[in-house]
Amino acid sequence: MTVGYRQRKAGLAPFYICQGPREVDRIEKGYCQRVSGYSLDKAIGALLVETVTPLALEVALNVQQELQSRWDEADRLRRLQVDRARYESELARRRFLRVDPDNRLVAASLEAEWNSKLHALSEAEQNYERQCQTDQLKISTVQREQVLALATNFPQLWNDPVTADPERKRMVRLLIEDVTIRKGEQVQLDVRFRGGMSKTLMLPRPLSYCETHMQNPAMVAEMDRLLDNYNYADVARIPNENGFKTGDGLPLTSPAVGYIRTAYGLKSRFDRLRERGLLTTFEIARRCSVSTNTISDWRRKSRIRAHAINDRNQFLFEDPGPNPPKKYARRTSGNRLHGRPVNRQYEA
Repeated sequence: MTVGYRQRKAGLAPFYICQGPREVDRIEKGYCQRVSGYSLDKAIGALLVETVTPLALEVALNVQQELQSRWDEADRLRRLQVDRARYESELARRRFLRVDPDNRLVAASLEAEWNSKLHALSEAEQNYERQCQTDQLKISTVQREQVLALATNFPQLWNDPVTADPERKRMVRLLIEDVTIRKGEQVQLDVRFRGGMSKTLMLPRPLSYCETHMQNPAMVAEMDRLLDNYNYADVARIPNENGFKTGDGLPLTSPAVGYIRTAYGLKSRFDRLRERGLLTTFEIARRCSVSTNTISDWRRKSRIRAHAINDRNQFLFEDPGPNPPKKYARRTSGNRLHGRPVNRQYEA
């Protein structure tokens, strides 16, 4: 199986995927099996902490041998650089000594080249000595202490938050030969240590990302109750004031309320208000024999009772009953203009 990573809010989350030989699965699913790696890695780490004691000496020796071989290889490469610089310096010296002293231009050029090679040789030797001292210091103190800590205080080193994941992987490679994963109702891990010892672990099947980020049932029930009387903005505000968070640990927002309502099959506010007999804008406009613009004007002036169904300025209206508001009230004035009575219409 190969390992992959997904970016989550808490950081990179590992998963293991098998591209296996099962042609049917590859055609239908694109892979043989796939397992979330967080719980598996945690179980392997706990197993190492539990069983590392019998293998501590072998691990320490392997680590020390690896460090020594790397230092020897680096020392060999640096020594080759010094030898090459010394050879080029000697070659430049011989060229200068063979030149005719009367040919001053060539002699000056060869002398400058010899000085340059001597300077390069001096820098290479100084760098070699400096690196040797540095590497010797690391091996004799820092690295040796880490080897001893690995042999005696492995649990503390493994669980230390400062220990980087690449270092944990290197320790795992030194301890474990391979791990076989079988995914069924449970996940079976067959762990084979270096040296022949094996161990089998049975783990619960890891939950999916959606399952691990399910919403609080109490919050969902509270939202279901609030949707009877509040729009989405208030349904988000009230649970936030009571300390509820989403499955991702974030405050509720109006879009989050809509998403949760749909995901959990809660009845929409529109359906709840319709069940209570509230009317749409067109229905109440026909009931009152006016235009929808007039209904909107009456709502702003509180002449009819309206209930918001969302945060996009959409409403349902209570039935005005047998005496709905009237658009106009006629009033006749006795005043005359140019000898004719004037009838004016005023909005009620």
